[in-house]
Amino acid sequence: MIDAYEDPGTPDCRGGWRYLWWLVMRQSMRSATGALISSVWMVLLAATPYLMSRAVDDGLAAGDYGALAGWTAALVAVGAFNAWLSIMRHRTMTRVRMDSNFRTVKVLIGHAVRLGATLPRRIGAGEVVTIGVGDVQTISQSLTVVGPGVGAVVAYLVVAGLLMSVSVPIAVVVLLGMPLVGVLVGPLLGRLQGTETEYRERQGVLTARIADLAGGLRVLNGLGGKGLVADAFHRDSQRLRAQGYRVGAVTSWVQALGVGLPTLFLAVVTWLAARLAAQGAITVGELVAVYGYVAVLVGPVAFFIECGYQVSRGVVAARRVVRFLRLEPMADTGTRDAPAEPATLHDPASGVRVPPGRLTALAAALPADATAVVDRLGRYVPSTATWGEVPLSEIALPHLRERILVADHEADLFAGTLRELVAGHADRDESAITQAVYTAVAEDIVRGLPDGIDTPIDAQGRNLSGGQRQRVRLVRTLLADPEVLLAIEPTSALDAHTEARVADRLHSTRRGRTTLVTTTSPLVLARADTVHYLVDGKVAATGTHRELMNTEPGYRALVARDEDAEELAK
Repeated sequence: MIDAYEDPGTPDCRGGWRYLWWLVMRQSMRSATGALISSVWMVLLAATPYLMSRAVDDGLAAGDYGALAGWTAALVAVGAFNAWLSIMRHRTMTRVRMDSNFRTVKVLIGHAVRLGATLPRRIGAGEVVTIGVGDVQTISQSLTVVGPGVGAVVAYLVVAGLLMSVSVPIAVVVLLGMPLVGVLVGPLLGRLQGTETEYRERQGVLTARIADLAGGLRVLNGLGGKGLVADAFHRDSQRLRAQGYRVGAVTSWVQALGVGLPTLFLAVVTWLAARLAAQGAITVGELVAVYGYVAVLVGPVAFFIECGYQVSRGVVAARRVVRFLRLEPMADTGTRDAPAEPATLHDPASGVRVPPGRLTALAAALPADATAVVDRLGRYVPSTATWGEVPLSEIALPHLRERILVADHEADLFAGTLRELVAGHADRDESAITQAVYTAVAEDIVRGLPDGIDTPIDAQGRNLSGGQRQRVRLVRTLLADPEVLLAIEPTSALDAHTEARVADRLHSTRRGRTTLVTTTSPLVLARADTVHYLVDGKVAATGTHRELMNTEPGYRALVARDEDAEELAK
């Protein structure tokens, strides 16, 4: 089975079927072993009726109790060996399933890492969750048919050969039975793929709505929009339920045929064999054998139908995985080095200039406008932004990431100790951590935790308050100590007192380094060396906070959120 640190390989992304085949070939020996064990297991199931027929004809009918005892002992031995084979078959196919699961997860996670900041811009969170939770399981489960599927074919051919020695008409009926099953079930499997695909798509949309609700429920409550969103969610869930019923209807027919057709098949062949026995064409022992053979064939026929069902669902899931794997990160065609010395960042689309070594603030009525500027200056979207005289698009991306850091106020927090959360795997000096904690005014967080900075933190900081999570993100950002820091709303969840202290300490700590913050807080704007006021994504005015308060009515209306705002800013 794939090791946690093993390279999962390069997946075949040319289609769902090819991806499933790639998973099989990545563990070809295990898959072949599972197919061999399954084949022997199913063939030995067919040996049981043969042994029983010999016991009847050579022992009971002839009155030879020695032969009866010998054939009975052989029957017990074959049964015991086959029981062991059944265990090994299950263990082998479980390993195939788990390897496929882990390998697909590793491929998906690796590709998500390669996509980086492109990921949320190319695919919704709900779609990612649906792929990671549902589709991966469906794919891995579908590969368990590799062993039983091959075994069913082998067993079917072997039994047909055994029946040929008993009666040619019965063998012909058996050989024609499987194509007939395929004709009856095939169209349903095609329809299942279509309904399953639509169901998965709707499921991804609904999961995305759940994620949006979880993240914005508090805002929705404040705006009075909770009922509207709840109604939309209700409509989507009803559509998903209706589509689920359609999937269930097709599935029920497939499963019903999986049980009914083999039973009908058994009845037809048994009736034919009974007539031949009554006519004296076959012996009683051969009649018992035919009944046993056909009873054994019920298993392979049912496996065929089950394999078709599982593979159909697996192909649908694999297509969604392949679609995700085909997403490409933003192309990096840059070959030039970044400016050797601190230089001005310039975004021609908005007119924003970020001079080196200073604290610059962006104030915009629409936060999305300020965020768009940061995305362009951080080269997370194509733009004509420059650094010094060099276009950002011409700078090699690794060099850019080493020197420019975009800090989002909603950046993910991974589970681990607080130390790991802010320092990552880097060996950070204790004094550097202490300084970053101080600048972010996060001393109370460390003091309030049971084990201080070594206290475990839940994923996304769920055991912290909103303001604490924001300060932890700021600690992490400051500890990275980038040459250029582009921070999006770094104090939006803090109270006024804490926000003022953070603004003072940030200005002091980052003195001499290039820093850009997006904010409409007068407490932060008052500490900025330069403020750009954005209207419709363009710079409408530039100056200090006090100058803009005195000269720009729009700016004053934006940042003066209460009567004392101007006094607090002084």
